[in-house]
Amino acid sequence: MTGDTAAPTSSKNPFDDWRCIASAIFMALVGYTVMMGVPVLSTALVEKGGFSEVEVGRIWGADLGGFAIGAALSALLVGRMNRRHLVWTGVILCVICNMLCLVIVDYQPLLFLRLGAGVASGLFTGIAVATMGGATRPVNVFNIEILAFAGSTYLTLQFLPSLSMNGIYILFVIIALMCAFLVHFIPKRPLNEQELAEQELATEEVVNWNAPLILTIACLVAICFTYINIGGYYTYIELAALDDGLDQDWLTPVLSASSVFGSIGCFLAYLSYRFGLFKPLIYSLAAMAFSVLLVSTGITDMTFAISIFAFMTLWTYADIFQCGMLAHMDRTGSFVAMIPAVQGLGNFLGPNIAATVLAMGLGYGTMFVVSGSMTIVAIVLYAVVGVAMRKRIPAVA
Repeated sequence: MTGDTAAPTSSKNPFDDWRCIASAIFMALVGYTVMMGVPVLSTALVEKGGFSEVEVGRIWGADLGGFAIGAALSALLVGRMNRRHLVWTGVILCVICNMLCLVIVDYQPLLFLRLGAGVASGLFTGIAVATMGGATRPVNVFNIEILAFAGSTYLTLQFLPSLSMNGIYILFVIIALMCAFLVHFIPKRPLNEQELAEQELATEEVVNWNAPLILTIACLVAICFTYINIGGYYTYIELAALDDGLDQDWLTPVLSASSVFGSIGCFLAYLSYRFGLFKPLIYSLAAMAFSVLLVSTGITDMTFAISIFAFMTLWTYADIFQCGMLAHMDRTGSFVAMIPAVQGLGNFLGPNIAATVLAMGLGYGTMFVVSGSMTIVAIVLYAVVGVAMRKRIPAVA
């Protein structure tokens, strides 16, 4: 909208306002709730909803696929429309779809309702991530967001198992409505070129990398492959452990405790930032692949604990660098808003690929090998981008 793109009278970056950052972080956490709770949500659908393991992958895969679609719509519209209107649209759609889930429990219609709920979450999550990316130092903001993500994951994994399926849907409605009360703190539009130039003069770091489009797209594709691995592993790790005879009463607290290691990942990322963005990211993705392959030959109490603790640490660690890198490559917010889209796409493909492997009778071991191998593709892409950026801007590569 033309009225939303006029230059402001002040050079102060509105995206640095703590109320803006806090609101964007909360909206992102609400949007990522399904992603955080997939292991316990999958178990809940099996035990409380009566669905099969394959159907579970399809249902939550539809939700996360819709999440990708919604975030992609945000990316297309974030620079053209009032961002607050997009948030309100997502909240309304989220409420409608989750309320319908209370009365519609058949598999096929539930697939479409979860798809719609995912689109809704993707809409306001895309705006939230674009808002965080607009800060002067986006890496620091994403570190705070992912630290909060770790705490929110703990609460999600601890609290959701105590709810009925209807209770879970009602919770989704409540937290979506809370986002509507925070939308006032979200700026209506991105920074213009003059504001970006002033921002860069006010800092000692290179704020805008001006990366070629092909490198930005390569990073988005790499995030997608990373999340194919995350989606497959995280959806089925609890069900795979139960299949190997581990005790549910032991698994639930271990899963909840694993979220604490997400906080450790944030701390390690803060220490590693001085080494640049590319090397820490590539090493962390290699370690993440190993943590997934560790359970491919069978799951014991020990291998489960090591794998999930390492995985959660590396997930948050890698995400900080992935999001921060894209924020420097794209200061308009359009490609940054695509981060939840490609995350959602990966989380859609991951559970569905995993479900297909299981449907073929190949077992959880093969499924974990397939998931882990996806991270290797991401490593190759980041290595190529790193070499190209080192030639352009040695200081940031």
